[in-house]
Amino acid sequence: MSGDRLDAFLAQASALLLRVESLLPPTLREPDWQAATAFRWRRRQGRGFLQPVLHASTIRLGDLQNVERQKNLIDANTRQFVDGAPANNVLLTGARGTGKSSLIKACLNQYADRGLRLIEVDKAELTDLPDIVDLVAGRPERFIIFCDDLSFEEGESGYKSLKVALDGSISAQSDNVLIYATSNRRHLMPEHMRDNLGYTHQEDGEIHPGEVVEEKISLSERFGLWVSFYPFRQEEYLTIVAQWLGHFGCDDASIAAAHDDALRWALERGSRSGRVAWQFARDWAGKHAR
Repeated sequence: MSGDRLDAFLAQASALLLRVESLLPPTLREPDWQAATAFRWRRRQGRGFLQPVLHASTIRLGDLQNVERQKNLIDANTRQFVDGAPANNVLLTGARGTGKSSLIKACLNQYADRGLRLIEVDKAELTDLPDIVDLVAGRPERFIIFCDDLSFEEGESGYKSLKVALDGSISAQSDNVLIYATSNRRHLMPEHMRDNLGYTHQEDGEIHPGEVVEEKISLSERFGLWVSFYPFRQEEYLTIVAQWLGHFGCDDASIAAAHDDALRWALERGSRSGRVAWQFARDWAGKHAR
């Protein structure tokens, strides 16, 4: 074979290999596990990968006020998981701004030196959960897959992927992976009046939900631990304000002077959540910084 014909053949073979490669499943890229304790699942050009979070939240469990019961439940479950003992997937639901996401981040900071790692996955990427679990299955670390502000609309594909990952696949869930999700909806799916038309009433008064309602409830039931959060009362809100003002370096006199401004701030926003308290404290401490 002449040199020109050989070059042409090799060029055609290379082009063919590139076309075949594009049809093959993408190869998962091994992340730099030492670069961070928290990671985000990303997709680029059809390939999924774990991106290290280089500047993760530094919030600690002690920074979170007026959620002692919730804190104790999630801390105990996470500690069991880190120790290699049985632990549950967790669904945190309830009022916005009450510390659901912050509590998970605080648990990471509490147990990162004992091998705990966090992987944040957006709702749109939940179909990649099997790939993520396979990627970390052989690692010595313990991984929490974190789905923040989770809720689904009718027909979204991530709903069934999460359902299978929690409980329902032919393969057992990896013992070094748990799923922690936060949501303002307890049942994660929209509920409509028409869904209740499927309820049946027996002669003895027993009520049976219809199939539509059962389907919407079934996802939440796959989380072994449900933790509910509630709106804060005024005294609780002011306690959180004082805690954050102290965090930003304000003394007792300054904290007392901020009392009325903190109440006005909450009134203008129609909420006394922990997030509103933190936002006020940043604003007030910044304006009065010396």
